[in-house]
Amino acid sequence: MSQWNATARLSYWAFHADRRPAYMRFAYLQLGSDAAAEEAVDAAFDSIMCEWLRMLHMDRLDAYAWTVLKQRLIDRQFRRSPWPEPMDTSAFEAALKEARAGADQYEVLTDTIRFYSAVSRLAERQRDAVLLRYGLQCTPGEAAAIMGVDEATVRSQLGQAQRRLARLLDTSAES
Repeated sequence: MSQWNATARLSYWAFHADRRPAYMRFAYLQLGSDAAAEEAVDAAFDSIMCEWLRMLHMDRLDAYAWTVLKQRLIDRQFRRSPWPEPMDTSAFEAALKEARAGADQYEVLTDTIRFYSAVSRLAERQRDAVLLRYGLQCTPGEAAAIMGVDEATVRSQLGQAQRRLARLLDTSAES
C-alpha cells in the first residue's frame, strides 16, 4: 500500500470505512460471534487490499469484494467446530427479543428456527438478499450496494426467495 498513489490509498480506505460495518453485521449473522466475524472480515479486507489496484479497473468492484467476503466466511465456517450454528444462534436471539415483548418463548423459538432452516435452503444470492434485507434491515438499495448488484436484482431475488420460502414453509406468500 505504501507504493500506491494517494488516490488509490484514499479510495481503498473510503471503501473500507463504507463497507466494513455492513460486512461485520453480515458476518456475525453467518458466524454467530464477534470474534469470528472480525477475523473473517479482516481476512476479506486483507485480500481486497492485495487486489485493490486491479479491482479499481473492474466494472463491478463491489460484487468482487462481496465474493471475497463470502469466500472468507466459507473458509471461517469450514475451520470452526460444528456448533453453535449461526442460524441457531440467530433463532435464540430472536426468541429472546420476542419473549421480552411478551410473546410465547417456545412458539417464537420454534417458528424462528423453522424460518432460518428454510432460509438456509435458499439459493445463495436469495439467502444473501433475505439476510441483508430482513436480518440486517437494509433497504433493497443498501443490500444492492453491499452485494455489488443492481437494486432490481435484489428485488427479484427477494421475490423469488419469498415464493420459495412460502413453499418451504407450506404457507401462502401473503403471510
